[in-house]
Amino acid sequence: MIKSSNPNLRIYNIFTLVQAFGRGIWMGNILSLYIILLSEENSGLLGLTPNELLGITSAITGIALIMTILPGGFAADKWSREKALILAALVGTGGLLFIGLSASLYHIMAGLFLWGVFQGLSQPSAESILANSLPSGERSKPYARIHMFQQFGLASGPVLNIILFFILGDKWELEILKKVMIVGLFISLASIVIMLLLKDRHEMGKRSEGILAEETDEKPIGGFSFRNRKAVPLILISSSFIIGTGAGMTVKFFPVFFRDIYGLKPIAVQIVLGLSFFITGLISVYTQKHSVRKGRPQMIILVQGLSIACLAGMAFYPPIWLLIPLFIARGALMNASQPLNRSIMMDFVPKSRRGFWNSLQTVAWGLFWNASAAIGGFLIGENNYALCFSITAIVYVIGTVPNFFLIPLVKKELSY
Repeated sequence: MIKSSNPNLRIYNIFTLVQAFGRGIWMGNILSLYIILLSEENSGLLGLTPNELLGITSAITGIALIMTILPGGFAADKWSREKALILAALVGTGGLLFIGLSASLYHIMAGLFLWGVFQGLSQPSAESILANSLPSGERSKPYARIHMFQQFGLASGPVLNIILFFILGDKWELEILKKVMIVGLFISLASIVIMLLLKDRHEMGKRSEGILAEETDEKPIGGFSFRNRKAVPLILISSSFIIGTGAGMTVKFFPVFFRDIYGLKPIAVQIVLGLSFFITGLISVYTQKHSVRKGRPQMIILVQGLSIACLAGMAFYPPIWLLIPLFIARGALMNASQPLNRSIMMDFVPKSRRGFWNSLQTVAWGLFWNASAAIGGFLIGENNYALCFSITAIVYVIGTVPNFFLIPLVKKELSY
């Protein structure tokens, strides 16, 4: 049983909740529409359409991430996780200031670049401290709870946005969006301060070591040798790379899709996104509980398969009463697999290499998520969302297939 008194686990929960709250206010639909409106005011900027420019700005974050993620992983494993977090905090603060004081699209790009550097430097160290503070074989439950906190934080952002839009005006206007963003930026800054409270001295000992550390070919576990089971992290990473690529092609454009195709106003979009994040948190906990009995790989395959079906349905532009349930189910089910993926990964890599593997996972979900947004922007072009959704669904199917190879290699967790 995991002791709830572990300081790192408590701090990481609070950090996740507060950072998600801030991001839920400014970084999702608000930032996307802010960039779109800036692009429309400067029509023809760089010779690109607004959707293409939105994809490019997202790709900038991915470029910054790939430049820093491996050095961030090296710092987590070989240098100092706490010092890496301090450096990341300084860069992240600079990025938030650039975005908050932005007067042009170029300032936004600079801020998003610094935010990508922040992610690349902070995530390997923060994730490694967390993983080293949890016992192996018992990680999916705390990871599911962390994911629930993240989703509830993301859901709280749009709830506050509803109040702000009610006060400022239910319109897609630059001045209104800027004021809403600034509130979220201040909360994101507070989350950076909380992140600095994570400490190496609160980590666990041998109980948090990867299960492969004690395996040998002479002593196989679960009927599979060390060599067989060493492939598990590689399988997880390959799946994450593909899924992350597909997600980036669509997620950034959902708010624009709601505005352009269905004519939804800001408050309506906040309600839909808030419900989506809230239900995602509940589904993540439900999925984790069933994974104890059915197996983590099996649940990953199930929820991702259902999510793909929902996205495919959205490509047909169904009536709004059907579109919203499909959209919510798509996000909730796809995201429900993430804590299971992370728990398996951290069970199968040694403590001394967790910074490196966390870096790779961040690349998968960060770099490719952001970089592929540029592809999504060009696919959509002048509002061709159906093509983008259909291609993304195919990419998701390809990304789900590797998980079948995990079924004989990953044993069920303890039922606690």
